[in-house]
Amino acid sequence: MKNPCIKVCKFDRNICRGCGRSKAEIKAWKKLDKAEQRAVLAEADMRLLTLSALS
Repeated sequence: MKNPCIKVCKFDRNICRGCGRSKAEIKAWKKLDKAEQRAVLAEADMRLLTLSALS
């Protein structure tokens, strides 16, 4: 699975505003299997929605 990084690495509450992943998830990305990566992406999408609603 392709890395979801869009090169907008600005963090708000430990969450990247570009991709929605936490610093720990970004660091672990390459070690995750495909199912884990899909789960991270689903959570990241929800986080991005939350962050945009709070802005």
